[in-house]
Amino acid sequence: MTTRAPALFVGHGSPMNAIEDTPSARGWAEIAQRFPMPRAIVCISAHWVTDGVKVMSNAHPRTIHDFGRSFPQELFDVQYPAPGDSALAHRLAETLIAFGAELDDTWGLDHGTWSVVKHMYPDADVPIVQVSLDIRRSPSEHYEIARALAELRDDNILVIGSGNIVHNLPAFFRAQSPDPQPWVATYDDLIVSSIDNDHARVMNYTAQPDAAIAAPDWEHFMPVTYAIGARRDGETPHFFNRHYFPGISMTSFAFGLPQ
Repeated sequence: MTTRAPALFVGHGSPMNAIEDTPSARGWAEIAQRFPMPRAIVCISAHWVTDGVKVMSNAHPRTIHDFGRSFPQELFDVQYPAPGDSALAHRLAETLIAFGAELDDTWGLDHGTWSVVKHMYPDADVPIVQVSLDIRRSPSEHYEIARALAELRDDNILVIGSGNIVHNLPAFFRAQSPDPQPWVATYDDLIVSSIDNDHARVMNYTAQPDAAIAAPDWEHFMPVTYAIGARRDGETPHFFNRHYFPGISMTSFAFGLPQ
């Protein structure tokens, strides 16, 4: 019988997690030990936003260093040479044909993907295909795209949404203290309490208290909907990496971990 891979949401935070020994990076490595190695990964990252749904079709995707020069050269030197999977890309385009999905060979692996996956699979030996976030879609439409992706899990294909539940970079950089603002935890807790059985509230995230300050960046929140949309019946969430910083929550969760 084919192994069913989990569906994950990961709060990816700073790209420095790629090269530093942080609690979040350790959490990503540890969660990968909780289930068999997947045949491939489909990742929906906050850092690939397009007009229309795009599916990365590169056989050898490049490592994209999509961040400013204020970061150290060591981070720009990182390469994560995981292969692509052209057959899977074509399958994805067919699976998402109702959403107008198109193949795209111009993208690669952005830091929302490789900064996390390099800790999960340091040998870069699991093929990865990214699916973009269509800027034209509502949260409910993103959720329906995720539901279409759920069947991939039955073929041991890991579905990952990578963003942050709370993501306010100006609040991060303006902070006068390393302690998170109270709204970081309260908003994160509200969304966490809804992950299991109130997906409508998650998709209506902008109407929740503190949303304007806690979740102003739609592209960082929207990968949450991909993890909950890819959930299968009867699965309950496992939460990990509940780490808070000013303006940022690193909360992550998984559906379908082996018991």
